Amino acid sequence: MPAPLRNDWTRDEVLALFALPFNDLIFRAQTVHREHFDANEVQVSTLLSIKTGACPEDCAYCPQSARYDTGLKAERLMPLAAVIAKAKEAKASGASRFCMGAAWRSPRDKDIAPVADMVREVKALGLETCATLGMLSRDQAAALKHAGLDYYNHNLDTSPEFYGEIISTRCYQDRLDTLTHVRDVGMKTCCGGIVGMGESQTDRAGLLMALANLPAHPDSVPINRLVRVAGTPLAEQAELDAFEFVRTIAVARIMMPKSMVRLSAGRETMSEELQSLCFLAGANSIFYGEKLLTTANPEADADRALFAKLGIRPLQVIDSGNTVHAGITETVESAAA
Repeated sequence: MPAPLRNDWTRDEVLALFALPFNDLIFRAQTVHREHFDANEVQVSTLLSIKTGACPEDCAYCPQSARYDTGLKAERLMPLAAVIAKAKEAKASGASRFCMGAAWRSPRDKDIAPVADMVREVKALGLETCATLGMLSRDQAAALKHAGLDYYNHNLDTSPEFYGEIISTRCYQDRLDTLTHVRDVGMKTCCGGIVGMGESQTDRAGLLMALANLPAHPDSVPINRLVRVAGTPLAEQAELDAFEFVRTIAVARIMMPKSMVRLSAGRETMSEELQSLCFLAGANSIFYGEKLLTTANPEADADRALFAKLGIRPLQVIDSGNTVHAGITETVESAAA
């Protein structure tokens, strides 16, 4: 029988997983993965920046911060029609989930209405919807839920202990409060972090422990590999060892067995072999398309080619009478038929 879900992990337990021989860790993670998922199916999402730059926060990794000179041009909230056009392109390319990101510390109440319109229109295309807009109040979360938002992304970024080395403009509890508001209104959570920011393995264990010990495991857990952007404080940070990254994926899979574990930022610099090891370790979700907010991502054609080599299929999502699969929309026959 599959092991029960746990929300009481200790740091020593998590570090013991990291310390397993690599083959043993991968075998254990793959075994857990197969207990809950099709091992050859990967969920595909596309991420669009709907409002870019001029963020007042000081996140040391982020080119969208107004505090850093990264050459990024700030842009206002995109018009609804432009967002819908991008969503249609994403669906045609094989995405089953469309994620919208805005560089706000926290949206104003008047910002929620146009985003809610975007959510409704994207949802009407038969795509799952996700947004990441910064910190939310409970009322704002409720409004987005009412519009049909399926997932809200709000990452913890790193361990509580290392957090102050990366961000000073909001505290860890602020992030936990937003996640509470999202859960309370019945939305699914997308919550993960970034590795390779100079943190220790103990901090990586602390991040995964903080995620797994939330009142409910996040439905999606994005594991980002730091993208070093010129002009940010982490531009010269040494790259995280590839095997340590795979270990992080594997430990996340073991600790959060029913969550989608997503390869997020940093895939552009990952070889096919490294990505394949991550899938073997239990990753079963990716961002698809040429850009993640403001940083590059592997082209969709390259992802399709890798999927073909590995025999991986995009996850099918049934919504509003349609099945979205590999860029082809097929009518689903009703049960009565």
